[in-house]
Amino acid sequence: MSLEVAIRHRLGGMELVADFSASAGVTALFGHSGAGKTTVVGAVAGLVRPDAGRIVLDGEVLFDAEAGTDLPVHRRRFGYVFQDARLFPHMTVRRNLLYGAGGDAGLGRVCDLLGIGGLLSRRPGTLSGGEQARVAIGRALLSQPRMLLMDEPFASLDQARKEEILPYLERLRDEAGIPILYVSHAVEEVARLADTLVVLDSGRVVRAGPAAALFADPGLAPALGPRAAGAVIPGRVEAQHEDGLTEVAVSGGRLLLPRIDAGAGAALRIRIAAQDVMLSLSRPERVSALNILPATIAELHPGQGPGVMVQCRCGEDLILARITRRSAEGLALAPGQSCYAVIKSVAVARGDVGQAQIVPPGRV
Repeated sequence: MSLEVAIRHRLGGMELVADFSASAGVTALFGHSGAGKTTVVGAVAGLVRPDAGRIVLDGEVLFDAEAGTDLPVHRRRFGYVFQDARLFPHMTVRRNLLYGAGGDAGLGRVCDLLGIGGLLSRRPGTLSGGEQARVAIGRALLSQPRMLLMDEPFASLDQARKEEILPYLERLRDEAGIPILYVSHAVEEVARLADTLVVLDSGRVVRAGPAAALFADPGLAPALGPRAAGAVIPGRVEAQHEDGLTEVAVSGGRLLLPRIDAGAGAALRIRIAAQDVMLSLSRPERVSALNILPATIAELHPGQGPGVMVQCRCGEDLILARITRRSAEGLALAPGQSCYAVIKSVAVARGDVGQAQIVPPGRV
C-alpha cells in the first residue's frame, strides 16, 4: 500500500501545506490541536476538497486539483472512525456492525479481533465508551476498506478506557493487514501504535518518517513538546518476578518495569520519556533506580530555555535524556562520550508499554 499526499488548503488565517507518503502499517498524523490533522484526513477521505494538490492511493488518483479529479467518497473505499462512535442507538451491536457491509462473512473474525462477540445482542446505550469505540472500528472493518482512517477515536475516553482499548488496536495493526491513517495529539497512543510518524505544526509537516527514528530525534522535541519527547525502543519479556516487576531484555541490557501482563518472549514497544532519564559519567552505586544502561552520547540539542536534549545510544537503540544546560556543561558532555543512562522503574507507566510485532533476531 502506498498513499501519497501533497495538498494545500486555506484554513481561516492558516494555510495547510501537507506533503508526505505512507506505506503499510499505521501512519500517525501527530500534532497539537489546530495543526491541521483532521483536515488532512478529511481530504484523504473526500470530505474536504483541498484548494490545490494531489492525493494518490496505490497509483489511483483520488484527487488532483489541476486535472479536476475528485473521486466521490463512496468510491474511495475507506473505513472512517470518527472521534465519537456514531452508532445507531435503535440498532443492536450486530446490526450496527453489519450496516453497510456486504454480508456477515467476516463478522466472526472481526468480533474475535476486537473482543466484541459478547456484545452482539446489546444496544449502544448499554455499552461503555471503550466498547462503543471497538464496535465503531468493527463496523469500519466490515465495510472491507482499502484503508482505515481514524480521527482521534479515543478523544472522549478517559485514560483507563484508552488503556483498555489500545491492545485491540495493536492486534488490529499486527493481524488485520489493513493500513491505518491515525490522527492523534496524544503521544502515548502514537508511540504505541505508529510505524510511520507525520508531525504537523501550524499547518505544516515538520517531519515525516519511521516513528522510532523520529521519536529519538532531539531536534524534534520542540514540535512534540519537551514533556512529550521520548524514545520508543523494542524489547522482549524475559521473566516475571515475585515483587511485581517484569524483566525486559533490550538491545542495551535489561530493564525492570512494573508488571506487564505478557508471557516470556512477548515482544514489546517501550516508550521512555526524556524527562525520566538521568545521565551519569560513572556507574551509580547504591541508588534506588534499578535501570542503569551503558550508553554513548550521540548528539546534544540545546533548547531555547535552560534545557538540553541529549541523544544517547544504548546498544542498538537511541534514547533521549532531558537535562539542564548547567548539568550538561558541568559534566562536559560531548558526542562520543561514554556514560550511563539511569531510569527509574516506576517512571515507565503501564500506558507507555505496548505490544509489538516479533522483534527481529539479534535486536535484543
